[in-house]
Amino acid sequence: MRFLGTVLLAVAFLAAVALAKEEGKGTDGASSTQRGGPVTYDVRDYGAVGTKEKSSQAAIQKAIDACAAAGGGMVYVPPGQYRTGRLNLASHVRLYLEAGATLCGSRDPNDWPRGRNAILCGENLVSIAIEGDGTIDGQAEHEWLPYTQKTDRMIQDRIETLKRDRPDGMPFARWTRPVYNLVYLRNCTDVRMTGVRLIDSLIWNVHFLGCERVVVDGVYIYSSLVDGVNSDGINPNGCKDVRISNCTIITGDDCISLKSRDFDGAARACENITITNCRLSSASAAVKIGDEIAGPVRHVAISNCVITDSHRAFAFMVLDGGTVSDVVISNLTIECRRHAWFWWGQGDAFYFMIGRRNDTSKIGRIENILVRDVIAHVKGSSIIEGHPESPLTGIRFANVKMFLSDDPNAYFREAVHGMQARYARDFSLDDVEMAWCEPSSDRWKSALYVEDVEGLMLSGFAGRQAHRDSQEPAVMLRNVVGADIRACRALKGTDTFLSITGERSRDIRLFANDFTAATRPLDTDGRDAEVIAHASGNAGYP
Repeated sequence: MRFLGTVLLAVAFLAAVALAKEEGKGTDGASSTQRGGPVTYDVRDYGAVGTKEKSSQAAIQKAIDACAAAGGGMVYVPPGQYRTGRLNLASHVRLYLEAGATLCGSRDPNDWPRGRNAILCGENLVSIAIEGDGTIDGQAEHEWLPYTQKTDRMIQDRIETLKRDRPDGMPFARWTRPVYNLVYLRNCTDVRMTGVRLIDSLIWNVHFLGCERVVVDGVYIYSSLVDGVNSDGINPNGCKDVRISNCTIITGDDCISLKSRDFDGAARACENITITNCRLSSASAAVKIGDEIAGPVRHVAISNCVITDSHRAFAFMVLDGGTVSDVVISNLTIECRRHAWFWWGQGDAFYFMIGRRNDTSKIGRIENILVRDVIAHVKGSSIIEGHPESPLTGIRFANVKMFLSDDPNAYFREAVHGMQARYARDFSLDDVEMAWCEPSSDRWKSALYVEDVEGLMLSGFAGRQAHRDSQEPAVMLRNVVGADIRACRALKGTDTFLSITGERSRDIRLFANDFTAATRPLDTDGRDAEVIAHASGNAGYP
């Protein structure tokens, strides 16, 4: 019997050893578990306590390092509030934040090393994931200071434009600790971020720099629309193969900004970008391409998005010599309004601009952009403007309807025309309609203003001048060379539908337009024979 008892004890011991091997033990005695899948490392087993009173940074980092040392798996963060400074992610590690779990950015400077900081950092990593229903909280705080404490020349110029001695101050983040993103990944491949909430970031929430094969799906990002200065949502910079889908982003700065800045010695292309099924609100631009692009941004598809409560829907800004090309924007509903004076924009749907950041900057290009199937309620003019040295090329709007109303209480009331375009080649508007709404502005003039454009295609355009008692034209062409105006329609109350001015205007062709509702279909200052190359089938015009 004694022998049998010894055998049974030995069997029990071996079973316990086998179970321990299955569950796993860290080198520091912390445990990991495997339940028919990847090994899971619970941060509580490494000393994380889940309260903001005590830092969990070291414990969470130990769990990440142990997971990486074992070849990968899942680091599990259960419900609780975990105060932390910078955490260094690792290849093949999946960080999972459970519902009710929050990583809180530490206010203790000792929790942040020197150099680039983020709550979640990674560089030169492969196959990483940030997932779950938990939250990453930057705990940003802001204070409103007089504008005189800001040295930004652009802000000062804007103040001078306002012609106000002392406009309201503007918010600044309290820099009582190192500046940090919520997520910063550099030169990483196969990145997945799904489900998590990111709130109250001091600066950009998510910065992808030189990353490839990135998926962001079902993520919620929030910062104050009033004082969230610099808190961009997601900024892919020099990235390739990025998919952003099913996200809600509400932020005081740009929701999504595509960049191609100089880093590691050269500006990398930002390319093969898909943004779809997202809900966006921004006190700046919902989607910005630029303004920091020294290299190319190309092959971008943006679709099925709802943009509300935004200062500007789309901004294409080239200031550093880069190129934006091959972009398709489709199936959108847009609602814009004017936010505080220090934000760029004026409640407009589209803004295109090519310029120089400084005297040494190169001139860039914007080409081959398609915008289609859009309904937009706006407060400002859509400005489509290239540069005399680099005209916009191949810009097309199709099936777009805009409703423009004024905001009498706004700091900036710059809207004059519904849409205005300048310095462009091969510019096309197909089935575009401009509707003037209440409240109105006495500054409003034409539905469409086009200047210094070669190769204009205006098909199916509908609109009139802003005010029925005004003699402004519905459509103004100035120094336009080579234009096809076809199947356009003057709306009821139109005075002059089409006005053509400028000594360079010529080769204008009119086909199958309906001018019958206009008092005057055409005004060329008596130069019909000089500027009209062909006219046929136009109702209300001989």
